[in-house]
Amino acid sequence: MIRAAVDADESRLRTIQSAALDDSWPELLDVAIDGAPHVLVLDEGEGPIAYTLTVPDHPVAYVAELAVAPGLQGQGYGTELLGSLLEELRDCGFETVRLTARADDERVRSFYGRFGFSAEGELADHYDDGGAGVLLVREL
Repeated sequence: MIRAAVDADESRLRTIQSAALDDSWPELLDVAIDGAPHVLVLDEGEGPIAYTLTVPDHPVAYVAELAVAPGLQGQGYGTELLGSLLEELRDCGFETVRLTARADDERVRSFYGRFGFSAEGELADHYDDGGAGVLLVREL
């Protein structure tokens, strides 16, 4: 089931965030569950196994994080979650979805490419370690 995050999900989301993301933003998750950023979770009955954190700036939505619990990656959960998120954003009147990815991460770029995201520009020194990023954009 895909649903909005609730306070009780916070511990599980932090576990997924720290285990699945190389470049997480814990402070954003602090405010996201109850604040303006939107957190959508995929819950298979035992609590969230994946989530996406989106920052709305109508008519643009920025996907700041999409994470699937390690051990469950590659089983279609990210695909299911991102598909639902894009549908929800379209239904809410958003026109564009943006996100950043590491420029050299072909696996991630390929994943988003399957959803129609295309590279719109390089972001030099985007990551804390000096790594380059790429801006990926999809029109809804």
